[in-house]
Amino acid sequence: MASYHFRAEGASRSGAPLLFLFHGTGGDENQFFDLAGELAPGANRVAPRGDVSEGGALRYFRRTGEGVYDMADLAQRTGAMTAFVREQAAAHGATEIWGLGYSNGANILASMQFAAPDLFARSVLMHPLIPFTPPETDFAGRQVLITAGRQDPIAPASSSQALADYFLAHGAKADLVWHPGGHELRREELLAAQQLLAL
Repeated sequence: MASYHFRAEGASRSGAPLLFLFHGTGGDENQFFDLAGELAPGANRVAPRGDVSEGGALRYFRRTGEGVYDMADLAQRTGAMTAFVREQAAAHGATEIWGLGYSNGANILASMQFAAPDLFARSVLMHPLIPFTPPETDFAGRQVLITAGRQDPIAPASSSQALADYFLAHGAKADLVWHPGGHELRREELLAAQQLLAL
């Protein structure tokens, strides 16, 4: 069993989609939990807490600097989180697995998608940064929403566009929603997420 501290709460009906929530650096399992209940009220929710501490700020994998990832650690923790997702999905009897992540949470979610493209039927990647070339794989039938700020100092606009282009080129139904600001979340992103996660 993959072991994470997590928060879970479900809709009343068994077999509903299972929405996994991945917080940003310094967040925890509560960061998007209540919001996700409003965005996707028909889904069950699971929010794992990142198990890496960077100066006391929780993350899902190690890095050696801003935008410089420990790739061996990322691979190991991607495998562990993928196992956790599969275990939780089986326990919930989920019809589909969905994901929503912000910043570092979007990065671990994207990494899982690269490793297991069949895993997430729908995903929301808010301000991701993938500073490496993703693998060649097939995302046919998958839906991906990327949200980004045109002036984001952490996740440059060019990187967001490249990731959207990657998913499109590999068969996903992918959309990219911009706002004019930086790394903060804005209303237009949440509205787009709500549309993607509607039953």
